[in-house]
Amino acid sequence: MNIDFRVIIGFFKKEWAQVLRDPVMRVFLLAVPIVQLTMFGYAISNEFKNLKLAVMFEPGDAMARQLTERLYSSNWFVRPTSLKNTPIDYLRSGAADAVALMPTGGLTKALGRNEARIQLLIDAQNTTKARALENYFTAITRQFTAEKLPQQQLLPPLVFDIRVLYNPTMETSYFMVPGIIVMIMCITTVMLSSMSLAREKELGTFETIIAAPVRPLEIILGKSIPFIVMGVVNALLVTAGGFVIFGVPLRGSLFLLILAAFVFVSTAVGVGILISTIAKNQQQAMMGSFLFIFPAVLLSGIMFPIENMPPLIRNIAHLDPLTYFVQIIRNIMLKGANPRLVWTNIAITLVFFTAVTAFASLRFRDTLD
Repeated sequence: MNIDFRVIIGFFKKEWAQVLRDPVMRVFLLAVPIVQLTMFGYAISNEFKNLKLAVMFEPGDAMARQLTERLYSSNWFVRPTSLKNTPIDYLRSGAADAVALMPTGGLTKALGRNEARIQLLIDAQNTTKARALENYFTAITRQFTAEKLPQQQLLPPLVFDIRVLYNPTMETSYFMVPGIIVMIMCITTVMLSSMSLAREKELGTFETIIAAPVRPLEIILGKSIPFIVMGVVNALLVTAGGFVIFGVPLRGSLFLLILAAFVFVSTAVGVGILISTIAKNQQQAMMGSFLFIFPAVLLSGIMFPIENMPPLIRNIAHLDPLTYFVQIIRNIMLKGANPRLVWTNIAITLVFFTAVTAFASLRFRDTLD
């Protein structure tokens, strides 16, 4: 089938002019992704900070006081919001997330007798938060007591040599920012492309396009290519923003990242075009976009590990194209790109692109009929 590229170039100029002519769309395309990246990058974190901890010890217990100051200076714990009489009062009122009870008679004497026992009472309404609190408290307390014990008592039977790879400083942003980049790309491309044909229907210009001597494939390509280019440019923009604002590295090939972004954006635009063939106006197109975006983001592994999901939901997650691009971008940015993982996921994304594009083409032909 011969394709008239002059038609596609005409559509390309029209779509770009239409988007860039509108000040709101310029902001949505260029400024909003950086704002979203900054807000989500700082707001979304799997770390728990500012945990309210009450420490109860005898007034003359100097070592317990030192440990308490160490806990509060760690940036993980803060003092309770109000003073209560008993540990249960702290937890029941919500004034504290946990209460630490130091040994009777003083921590110094208890350590001297090798009978130091600190009781930690935790509000476990949020189990993830409770586990994090326990880990933070245990790590700080062990480090503190190890410093205070005589040297001869610091001879453990095993010595562990632990190395943390790919994210040695344990920064949450290293994990979250690549996922946020995928989320922003999905939101931008799906919404813009879905509203494209819907806008033509709403303005009454869709009939003019149909009456023109152009093939359906040329219309689809002309409507898709501008948004694919916008999506790839957007991907580079937010990736650069992740590096500048959060210091997230790009350890793999930039070319490979652009290639993967191109395949993913093409799939996302295909989804947007499919939605636009069903919607009758821009409002319906926007609602259809949200119906796709929110489940796709939640099931992709951006925020919640897919491995923790029930088997049925996990199988559904594997039908989500975002799942594979999230793995690609994290692997390229943080690990330098494992060829087998990256190319396998790109191939799977291409399958999604083929299926979505074919379905969108069939729907578009039905619309024309």
